[in-house]
This record gives sequence, C-alpha cells and structure tokens, in this order.
Amino acid sequence: MLRFKDKNQCEFDVLGMGEVMLRLSPSGKERISQGETFMKNAGGAELNVVSGISQLGLRTGIITRLPANEMGSFIKNKIRYSGTSDDYILYDDAPDARLGIYYYESGAYPRVPVVNYDRRHSSFCGLDIEQLPAGMYASTRLFHVSGITPALCDRLRRGTLAAVRAFKEAGAVVSFDVNYRAALWDEDSARACICELLPYVDVLFIAEETLHRMFRQSGELPEIQRRFAKEHPGLSVLASTMRTVVSPTRHNFTSLVYDVDQDRHYTEPPYENIEVVDRIGSGDAYVAGALYGLLTDGTIDSAAAYGNAMSAVKNTVPGDMTACSMVDIERVITAHRRGQSSEMVR
Repeated sequence: MLRFKDKNQCEFDVLGMGEVMLRLSPSGKERISQGETFMKNAGGAELNVVSGISQLGLRTGIITRLPANEMGSFIKNKIRYSGTSDDYILYDDAPDARLGIYYYESGAYPRVPVVNYDRRHSSFCGLDIEQLPAGMYASTRLFHVSGITPALCDRLRRGTLAAVRAFKEAGAVVSFDVNYRAALWDEDSARACICELLPYVDVLFIAEETLHRMFRQSGELPEIQRRFAKEHPGLSVLASTMRTVVSPTRHNFTSLVYDVDQDRHYTEPPYENIEVVDRIGSGDAYVAGALYGLLTDGTIDSAAAYGNAMSAVKNTVPGDMTACSMVDIERVITAHRRGQSSEMVR
C-alpha cells in the first residue's frame, strides 16, 4: 500500500529528474528535410510529467542541468511558466555547454511521425547529484524518473540509482516509467539497469510490449502484471497504457492499472477516435494524471481516470507539455463517463 508523507511536511508533492531538451518542429505537416522554418519548444519526459501535475494544482520541481546561455534561459523560462520550480536546476558554464536538441516531424497516413535526436554530450550528461543540496531528498512526497535518464550515459546511470536510493531512504514514494528507447540502449542493457532500480520502486509504468520483449513475459496483460509484481515484491502499483493507432491522427486510448496489495485491476472504456494534433508527451501526460490520482485520492480508479483523460487531452495540444487545468480534465472525465460532451464551452 502506498504511504505518502504528510503534504504539510514537504515543500514539494513531486520532484522529477531528467533532461530538458529543445524541440524543433517544421510547421504543419512539412517534413524535416523540406521545412525551412522550425517552431521551438521545451520538452523532456520528466518535465512533461511534473509540469502536468503542477497544472492540476500540486507543487512540483525538476532536477536537471542546463547550459548557462541563452538557450538555457529559454528552457528555464518555459519551466517556470509551466508552474514547475527551478530550485534544483544546475548550470553548465563551460565554453562548449550545449542543450540537447530533437527534431519532430508530424505524420499523415501513410507517413508516420519521425524523430531525429541531436543530444550527445549535452550539459545534462554532466549532472552530478552530489552538487545538489542534501535536504532535497526529504523535501518531496514523491520522486519520479524515467528510463531515459539512466540510458544517456554511465554517469547518469549511477546518478539515477543513487538518487532513487536517497529519495527512498528519505521516505519518498518512488515512481519509475520504463519509457524504453531503442535509440539509447539495447534491451539487455536496459533490463540489467532497471532490475537494479526496481527494489526501490513503488509505482511502475511499463508498456505491455516492454513486458513481452524486454522482460520476456507471456500471456494476457493482467496475468503478466500480477506475475511481474510477485517477481519484484517492492512494487505497489503497476500501470500499462493501451493505445490503438488507427492512423497518425486518430488514436484510441485507455490503460490497465494494478493494485498489488489488493490484487485488483482497473480499466475503463477507451477514449475513441482522439483527434491527434501532437502525440509527443501523451504518455508522460498519462503518468502525470495517474500520479495525481494516487497522490490525491489514493486509488487506482482515480489513477486510471486522470491518467487516461490527461493523455487524451495532451494528444490535442501542440508541443511536448500539456496545457490543461483541473477544470478541463474533470470536464473531459465527466463527458467520457456519460458518453457525450458539449459542442462548445461558453
């Protein structure tokens, strides 16, 4: 059973640790090789999560490292604008300091979306958690990190494990999103690293495909989640998203959440025919909503409801980070449960 520290005794509800990148996208449906003008945005898995939670009303912060230049200032301003604290941002003032970049090209059937990364030797790869204040670990109710962070370099692999241990020892609930990226590491390396982290993890987000391929599980998803929890007894909650891609611009989405202590699964009917404007960050939005539900209501029912709604809404918003309030999300959840929605809010 999840046991969160008293909200009044912590400065933050959630702290996340991860790289924040510059995203460059050609306008509309242009291709990267075709477009001459690019829109810039801030993005990163952990920032997408904590910024989503902050927009629902909880206090969040991001642990990261940015170049001490104009691009670092752009990212810092975006972080602040999202309602996320920059108290634990470190700055790289080296002459070759750089911000990781990725290029995103939207898809249109039959052409699928494309992502190109330019992130090697970014300032974030030099993050040394020993430079952060020791009081940070006791300052939050929940710590979140994804598998992207330890995949970037050996320093961050060691740093992620050290951070997870320290937050756990300080009484924080630990959330981990496997978020496997084949461009960063192979499945064997990822599995070995994640197995080191799992004894400290309370809430695990893991795709069904990852359970099948990386962890070599077979059978139906409820059975797999139950078996996986028995193999890793520290886990309290497992969540797996279920997305059906009808086309690059039409998706169906729901999830399956498992409460280990109660041995109970929960799902709900999918959001169907979501009009996809930008799918990047929709998985992170799910994590944000699910964690919000666990932090506030404490049930897997709320985790699924908020997570599914946040992901559905994020698909309709340009950029990595979602843009929604609690009023937006509650309206979407109510309409989904009723099976109908208003044509317009006015």
